[in-house]
Amino acid sequence: MISTENLSALTTAGGHVVGSDGSKIGSIGQIYVDDQTSEPTWVTVKTGLFGSHESFAPLDAASQDGNDIVVAHTKDKVKDAPRVAPDGHLEPAEEDQLYTYYGLNGGNGLAGGNGFAAGTAEDTVGRETVGHGTVGHDTSGPTTDDAMTRSEEQLHVGTRKEEAGRARLRKYVVTENVTTTVPVQREEVRIEREPITDANRGAALDGPAISEEEHEVILHQERPVVEKEAVPVERVRLDKETVTNEHTVTEEVRKENIELDDDGITRR
Repeated sequence: MISTENLSALTTAGGHVVGSDGSKIGSIGQIYVDDQTSEPTWVTVKTGLFGSHESFAPLDAASQDGNDIVVAHTKDKVKDAPRVAPDGHLEPAEEDQLYTYYGLNGGNGLAGGNGFAAGTAEDTVGRETVGHGTVGHDTSGPTTDDAMTRSEEQLHVGTRKEEAGRARLRKYVVTENVTTTVPVQREEVRIEREPITDANRGAALDGPAISEEEHEVILHQERPVVEKEAVPVERVRLDKETVTNEHTVTEEVRKENIELDDDGITRR
């Protein structure tokens, strides 16, 4: 029988299962181990288009040829084996069918077998056997259940109030030139002449006939007078109002993806 170490290498090397007649049956699928003895007992062979079918072949009397497993049965014998779903565990009834078909001693009715769990050859060393309710096993640590939990980070964006600045009112004095126009008046002298008439003859003859005289008139004028007065014009105060703007936040978040790696065909 092939050693467990070699079986471990063959399941990852992409080898094939070859019949006793030298015919290539199909690619290596899963290795099934006995629940109680942890000994590799069955190998599934992927046949059909794109390996859509898997047939069970016994590892009893099997040998290794490079990356291939050579079983002690012909290609037709293996391909015509009872159709058993490669769901990770062989039930006693399925086990009996295969033992009877291949004419081997074993199985529930023949040698007290208790079913077989699927896995690679590493499963037979240094671990407890997989429970009946779990399909497959954990390769990264102890087997817990048959499901993975996929987690991802979610972005939660909130707001925090913080001081953005200060505003204050300050009053100061500036000087500017103001130009305005105001009307001003002034008096000018004007000479008026009138002829001697009967009406003014008396006033004209009052006084010496020939004499020297002076007559004076005071003239007046207006000048602009500037006065400044401080008057209140408005009241100014500080107040606050809240405005709302849209702010775009960009951040990296991580999430887990789970993919199926099935004999070189990777599907998400």
